[in-house]
This record gives sequence, C-alpha cells and structure tokens, in this order.
Amino acid sequence: MSEKIISRYGSWQSPITSDVIVSGTIGLGEIAISGETVYWIESRPAEAGRSVIVKRSPDGQLSDITPSPFNARTRVHEYGGGAYLVVGDTVYFSNFADNRIYRKTHDAPPEPLTPESTMRYADGAMDERRGRLIYVREDHTEAGRDCLNTLVSVDVETGVNTVLVSGADFYSSPRLSNDGKYLAYLAWHHPNLPWDGTELWLAELREDGAIAHAKIVAGGAAESIYQPEWSPDNLLHFVSDRTGWWNLYRLVDDEAEALCDMEAEFGAPQWVFNMSLYAFASTTEIICAYSQQGNWKLARLDTAAKKLIPIDTPYTDLRNVRVAGAQAFFGAGSPDEMDAIVSLNLETQKLQVLRRSSQLQIDPGYLSSAEAIAFPTENQQTAHAFYYPPKNKNYQAPKGEKPPLIVISHGGPTGATSSTLSLRIQFWTSRGIGVVDVNYGGSTGFGRAYRERLNGNWGVVDVDDCVNAARFLAAQGKADSERLIIRGGSAGGYTTLAALTFRKVFKAGASYYGISDLEALEQDCHKFESHYNTSLIAAYPQAQELYKARSPIYHTQQLSCPLIIFQGLDDKVVPPNQAEMMLAAIREKGLPVAYLAFAGEGHGFRKAENIKRSLDAELYFYALVFGFQADVEVSPDLLYGFYNFPHR
Repeated sequence: MSEKIISRYGSWQSPITSDVIVSGTIGLGEIAISGETVYWIESRPAEAGRSVIVKRSPDGQLSDITPSPFNARTRVHEYGGGAYLVVGDTVYFSNFADNRIYRKTHDAPPEPLTPESTMRYADGAMDERRGRLIYVREDHTEAGRDCLNTLVSVDVETGVNTVLVSGADFYSSPRLSNDGKYLAYLAWHHPNLPWDGTELWLAELREDGAIAHAKIVAGGAAESIYQPEWSPDNLLHFVSDRTGWWNLYRLVDDEAEALCDMEAEFGAPQWVFNMSLYAFASTTEIICAYSQQGNWKLARLDTAAKKLIPIDTPYTDLRNVRVAGAQAFFGAGSPDEMDAIVSLNLETQKLQVLRRSSQLQIDPGYLSSAEAIAFPTENQQTAHAFYYPPKNKNYQAPKGEKPPLIVISHGGPTGATSSTLSLRIQFWTSRGIGVVDVNYGGSTGFGRAYRERLNGNWGVVDVDDCVNAARFLAAQGKADSERLIIRGGSAGGYTTLAALTFRKVFKAGASYYGISDLEALEQDCHKFESHYNTSLIAAYPQAQELYKARSPIYHTQQLSCPLIIFQGLDDKVVPPNQAEMMLAAIREKGLPVAYLAFAGEGHGFRKAENIKRSLDAELYFYALVFGFQADVEVSPDLLYGFYNFPHR
C-alpha cells in the first residue's frame, strides 16, 4: 500500500473531473410501459441537453424513439414533465422547440399532430373509446396576461382541440377509468401550489366525450392530493396529506378510505407532471414507494388486509414506479450507486438494472458516502441533512488542518435532497472539500408540519438551518469554521444569497440562477409560481417592506465575502436581471465577485460545455478565495467574468 500524499484540503487531484461528469453521465426519467416494452427519457448533456425517448424491447435492445433534433420536453408550468405518452406501438410527445404534439409510429419519422400555435401540452391520457387524447393545455395566446390552463381533448386524426374543463388556475393528472366512463383530475387555485392544496375532481364522460356531473371528491385549500389512479377493478385511488402525511386512499361510495395510515410520505411535491410513486400489481396489491426521514423504501400494499409489506432493495431514492405483469419498474439510486432505471421481478424478487445514468467505474477509494445527520436548529427544533466527508485514497491533509465545507441548499424551496451517489458532490469531496446537503425546514419527506415550517419564513428558517448545519459540523471538528461555503440553485440560490447577506458564518458562496430581489420576482414571474411567495413570505403588495427586508439586493452593504454567480440568459423562472443587479451592486462595493452567464440556457444548465465551465470556474473561485491549488486547467475563457480578484 503506497504512502498517501500530504496536501492541503481542496488541492487534492481527483479522477472525477468536469470532463468525466459531462461526458459520462445522463439524466433519467419518465418511465412508461406498453406491453413488455419499457420507455424512459434520457437527458443528454453531450447533445445540448436534448431529452430523448428511449425504448427497451423485450429482448433488451435499446433504441432512440425521437431522432435529433426532436427534444421530448414540455414547458407547461415551465418545469414540464408528462412530455410523452405511449399507446401500443405509437408514441405521442411534446417537442420543446415548437410545443407541438408529434406522433411517432414504428420506423416512420415523427409527424406533427397539433398545428403551430401558442399552446403547450403535458400529462396526456388516451381515450381510446373516443379516438382522442386528453391533455393539460397551457394557452399563451394573449401577451401581457397569465396563460390560460385547461383540460382539452385532442383528436388523434385531426389534432383538433376541444376544451373539456376550465375555470381553475391549474390542472393536472387527467386519468380515465378503465371503462372510459369517468375522468378524474386535479385542480387548484391561486395562491396555492399543488403541495398546499388541490381538489380531486370526478366527472362522468358522455358518449360524445363531454364532461357531466363533475364534483370534488377529496382535497381542498389545505389538503394536498397526489397521483389519482384507477385500480384494475375501477376504484379511484389517490394520495392525500389530510393527516399531515401523504398516505394512500381509495374512494368507496364517495368516501375516502385510508389504506395505510402511517407517518411516512407516499407522495412528493408536484413540480412536474406525471409523477408516480405507486402502481397496481393486481386488484388487491399496490407496489409503492414511501419516504421516512429523507430515505425511500419500496413495499407491497395489500389493499384487502391493509397491510404494508416491505420489499428489500439496496436503494434509498425511488420514483417513477410502474408495474406490468410480474415486473415493477422504477428510477432508483443509493449512496453507493448512481441513478438508474431498475426492474424488479415481483415473483422472484430479482432486481435488474436496465440503464444507468453513468457507465463510469469510479474506484471506491475516491467516493464519499452520504451520512444522514440530524442537528439542532432554531426554536428547539431538529433539522436534517446528508453529510459527505472528504475522501481520496491518495491523499491526506497536513496534521491539524480541518477541511473546507460546502453547504448545499436545494431548490424549490419545497423539495428535498437525495442520498443518491452524485458525481457532482464527489467532484468536491474527492478534492478534500466536505459537503453537507441540507433538508432545511420546508423540505418534503418529513411530513406536512416540517414542510410548513417555511411558511412566512422563507429567508429565515432555510438560512438558519444551513447555518446550523455548518456550525454543527464545525463544532465536531469536521469543518474549518473559517472556510465555510454555501451554494445553491434557484430558491437554493436565494438561500445562498440571504445567508451571505444576513449572516456572518460563510466565507464564500456560489449562486446558480438565484433570486436576489423578491419584489422583482413577484412582479416578473411565470404563472405557476406567481403566488408562491404569499405562503412563503406574505401577501404582496401589502407586505412590500417585508419583501425588501428579505431581499439581498437591498442589503449588499452587509455582504462581506466573495461570491460567484451563474445564470442562464434564457431563464424564464428567475430572469437574468436578478443576477445582473446583484453583480452590479457587489462590483460597486469592490468585493471579489465572478459572473458567468450562458446563452441558450434556461432554469438549470443542460449543455455539457456549460456544466463543465461552471464546475471548473466554481472550483477555481474557491481556490482563489482560500489560497489552495485548484485541480483545474485555467484558461482565459474560464477567467472571463472574474472581478476584483487582486491575485488571480
């Protein structure tokens, strides 16, 4: 065994480079099944982030369904999801470039079904009885006002749209009963988002396809309904958080009957369409995923006995659960395995990985595993996180040195982080920088009460929990209190900016398309999130002064440490002016600051070259701030956008 090299934390050389990350990994999502054929979507950085529908035939052969330049992605609610639907051998998908629905059959090229228009479509369902598709549609025809959300039918021959349901601010999850006689769907209204309160509607469908006798059967302003589905015997099932936890129910004689009452989450925040955490194996058996303390588990639910039977798997992150025959399919990951599409034989319990997000074989000596931690925070409460210590088999730090620590604040803010092995985290830990990924108050996976800690307290509770995670690890000797860093994207970028502005704990930060001016966001925000701040902060404009008090842009005089900012110039969720205002204020103050803006990128970077440049620039930024040697090639292109660094 060779002797380890003694080198400062942060300066360790690692085989997990930005090139490896962008060339060796893809995103996986949206599983669908037709007969014995399985489909999913791959997001490929090497193809400018193009989302490709992939088919796995029963013999195991993989093939791309959507050829270049088609991009199976929708922008309904801006975040999308529900971008395609499989009916037999035919695939219907939304194309990102023109928002049209295309039909792809066998080896024929995709053909447009809907005309060119300002309409967007998502979350389709097939009504075979009437020769039509049912979609959530978003109409952007009238400039200068909110788009109009409806449920529509789309004729499979002509593409003609017919509005079926309107009047609510938002719709999702149109689900037809097996006999085609009923339609279930979700609706909700401003200021709610779907995790605040949704209505589950049930309507009859006439022979001509019109809606009749629509009524609310569950949900409301303070009850979140998730994933309505019809069982094989035509009973409507759904998930509700009426007890404070997202649990499974079925509708019997217009009454909601609990199937598994427990302190666990069988649902998740519906940021995107067509999410699935359960599926039917038979009329009396559901295969479901549920979360406890931030980790996911798989189980069988006997709906007759109302008994939950755990299924042993190595995975701690589960989603996109589907079942066909004796096979269950799902997306999965763990602290030791990167994201994958997995099948489970329900009779033999045999697991098979169908597709991995990466084929890279990384020596475990460079990989740091997630450690679930709970730590004290404000108001005598406890918060949660995953901690990753520095790890590199070739290096050790000089005696007595403590490592820098990156605190990650996830986006949302209604969301959660995962313990799945991520090369983007290992990029840091393998260089000698610790990471703590925080599930601050407001995160999902810990019940509604934990989620609602953030109500009225965005910019306070999330910041406190990130600060306290750093202090907790520093007090244990696992981090250098003088080299604490915070980074985050979107809402996590806001938490980053707020922590740097309103607290004095962190010595550097990185904001990815983060919010600096809450008032500006309120005045320039897409419809889906346009009233989000009502619950997170307070009603606007009544609370205008509170918005300013919590906006970092109005308090840059309190900011006293270096910052690096990343922004997509096509971002419709957090417009570029948010980043540019912050940059101007910090430059004027004379603080070291870096700003990297990327043309052609929206809310989240998808192109390989931009992901690479942002990672390399962020590492080099920390090296400049803390004076260690960065394991990165420094080029003029990398340095463009760095200001007020005296020793670059």
